[in-house]
Amino acid sequence: MPRSVNHVASRARRKRILKAAKGYWGARSKVYTVAKNAVEKGLQYAYRDRRNKKRAFRRLWIARINAAARQNGTTYSRLMHALGQKEVGLNRKVLADLAMNHPEAFKAVVDSVK
Repeated sequence: MPRSVNHVASRARRKRILKAAKGYWGARSKVYTVAKNAVEKGLQYAYRDRRNKKRAFRRLWIARINAAARQNGTTYSRLMHALGQKEVGLNRKVLADLAMNHPEAFKAVVDSVK
C-alpha cells in the first residue's frame, strides 16, 4: 500500500504560519522554518505584553492622579486613603481621566474628601 500524505493539511498549516508572518523582515516572512520561530516568539510577546499593558496603564494613571492631586494641595497617597475612607467608588482610570480632561471635577472630588 502506498504511503498516504495529507498535503492539504500540511500546506494549510504552513500557509497559516506564513500569513501570520506577513510584514516581517526578510526570511522571517518568506521561509517557513524561520517564520514559524518568529510567529511563535511574537505570540509569546503578545501574551506577556497583554499583562504588561495593564501594569503600564496603572502606572500612568497613578502618575496623572498624583500630579493633579499635588496641584490641589494633597498627594496621591493621601488622596487614595481619603477616598477609601469616604467609600468613594472611583477607580484610578476614572480619576486619571477626570484629572486630565475635567480638572474642575477632579478638584471637586478632592475637596469632597478633604
